[in-house]
Amino acid sequence: MKNSVLRALGWGAAMCMLALVILCARSIAAIPTGAWGLHFSGDGAAPAGSAPKQALAKYDAVYLGDENQKRIYLTFDAGYENGATEKILDALAKHHAPAAFFLVGNYLEQNPALVQRMVREGHIVGNHTWHHYDMSGIADPAAFAKELEDVAAKYEEITGEPMQKYYRPPRGIYSEENLRRAKALGYRTVFWSLAYVDWNNDAQPTREEAFAKLLPRIHNGAVVLLHSTSKTNGEILDELLTKWEAAGYEFGTLDELFEAE
Repeated sequence: MKNSVLRALGWGAAMCMLALVILCARSIAAIPTGAWGLHFSGDGAAPAGSAPKQALAKYDAVYLGDENQKRIYLTFDAGYENGATEKILDALAKHHAPAAFFLVGNYLEQNPALVQRMVREGHIVGNHTWHHYDMSGIADPAAFAKELEDVAAKYEEITGEPMQKYYRPPRGIYSEENLRRAKALGYRTVFWSLAYVDWNNDAQPTREEAFAKLLPRIHNGAVVLLHSTSKTNGEILDELLTKWEAAGYEFGTLDELFEAE
């Protein structure tokens, strides 16, 4: 009787352990459909993303670099030109800071000289899709591919070079199938670990509001998302980079970000 009870308890414990392992595995693998989000536990600490690093890695996707290195990866999204990009490029050049600009189709059509300057000064131009659609809602693989291929073709027409295959989903909306398709097309998907509300041109943050968000939350391996449409970003970027450098940070490229993974 006693031995049978122990055997039953042992079997039950084993089944509980198995269930726990399965649950953990599922939580690691889970990539829910939705908009990319972050949870900060404290100033200076890397945030948790909507999906864990391990789950993203199998689709060549990242949101955070090496947390042991004081390195920042600067990225800018641009749906249109608003007069701030020249100042942003000037600040990047002053600090010898590489960046990546994720551009949509109309930006490439309307601002070829700026695109050429980005490339000439050593920045990466990434793919933000032609129309800035919610890519997770596109069921047809051919339509999904066309959104990326049209941007790449226009970029090559402007620069004479093939586009480097870095992709950022519009508005950060994604799904596991979205990531799978991007990888199948040879793209690496780049999310972010630090951003702030800089995109609303009807309510631009003040210099003080921008620094209050961007300085305390900087962290090792940060992938920073800023919008090059922001007047505030154009005005503060030189000082912002100076402050980050004074805190011991250096700036890396997306190529280096993926090498560190």
